[in-house]
Amino acid sequence: MSSVVHLISGLPRSGSTLLGAILNQNPAIRAGMSSPVAVMLDRIMPVMAAGEYASLFDDAQKVAVLRGVFEAYHGDARPPVLFDTNRAWCARMAVADRMFPGVRVVCCVRDPVWILDSFERAFRRHPFRLSRLHGLPNAGTVFDRAEQLMQPTGSLGAAWQAFQEAYFGEWAHRLIVVDYDELADEPDRVLAVLYAELGLPAFRHDFTAVGPANGEGVDEALNTPGLHAVRPRVAREHRRTILPPQLVSRFANACFWRDGAPGASNPGGAFVLAPGG
Repeated sequence: MSSVVHLISGLPRSGSTLLGAILNQNPAIRAGMSSPVAVMLDRIMPVMAAGEYASLFDDAQKVAVLRGVFEAYHGDARPPVLFDTNRAWCARMAVADRMFPGVRVVCCVRDPVWILDSFERAFRRHPFRLSRLHGLPNAGTVFDRAEQLMQPTGSLGAAWQAFQEAYFGEWAHRLIVVDYDELADEPDRVLAVLYAELGLPAFRHDFTAVGPANGEGVDEALNTPGLHAVRPRVAREHRRTILPPQLVSRFANACFWRDGAPGASNPGGAFVLAPGG
């Protein structure tokens, strides 16, 4: 079965797993948690683009090979609409555009203060485990962990740069930016707008019984149990941050996608669903 393909990308700890679990309630949609496809394509591209074999591939062959990997991973029995999730897609917009003309990329984003707060809470829930999220030889301090996460190769730093590249780039009109706060506060409205932007028939989701994300294997590999756990009821948890004030002030006014009115497009054309405005 041939599927309409869209992508989910954006920032970590910003609702992509939650959004996928919600979308999976619709039998016409499949939206798993993070898939390895984008990373696999990164491994294959150098073989076709440089070195002794580069002359054997033209652009059409490269696209065919990359699509073949995508299709092989997702299998033959695919639903009408398929979402592939990986934060790397924002840095691969040109490739995604060639692979899937007309593709939309749903970018899940969040205030970086609360992203770091979420990472830190996940770390502290299991003080006798050394989470592989940070790549640190020891636990260090909250400042060490935040610094590593914000490095250009860190979980947040790499995604932050990739999202900005996509948001301000020539394919910005393909983006649908979903702010976590908006998704958690008004999931019914966010999903209705998302369906409309994607041209999908309306579907009545149950935001009180969201299914599990089945991310236990990934969480165990990262030595961070519960990292991708999804609560059945969609709601924002109002709490004080556990980050020191120095870290909080460092990321003040960083949510550039909130500068316009909710539902408006940025100058490059990204459609933004953000709180406040």
